[in-house]
Amino acid sequence: MATVLIVEDDPINLRVFSKILTKRGGLSVKGTEDVDEVMRIARQGEVDIILMDVSLSHSVYQGEAVDGIKITQFLKADPTTANLPIILVTAHAMEGDREHFLEKSGADVYISKPVVDHEKFVNKVLTTISNYQKN
Repeated sequence: MATVLIVEDDPINLRVFSKILTKRGGLSVKGTEDVDEVMRIARQGEVDIILMDVSLSHSVYQGEAVDGIKITQFLKADPTTANLPIILVTAHAMEGDREHFLEKSGADVYISKPVVDHEKFVNKVLTTISNYQKN
């Protein structure tokens, strides 16, 4: 069973995403917004994919406030975690944001909130995992 790490500062979103992914996707889920924990979990290979909220209001790493874009940049720059697929999840879904966020962060996929179509959401996560496992 694949494991998803959800990096999300809103406990309601975390609960909703967890429920959708476990019930509909049959996935195992971990959740945190603690950046040190995110880095540790990713480096130790405990997860198959990360769902990364773009705007994390409380996240600090090495004394610096960071958002999901910055954390994704750290993960993609680290050879240990560079190949871990990351899906950005954000409510900032303006025209052009998708390309900007993907290019800036190095993330693999982008999903906008709110997640209305649960099946499509689960399929996107599962497809991203399986694409990476083939490579």
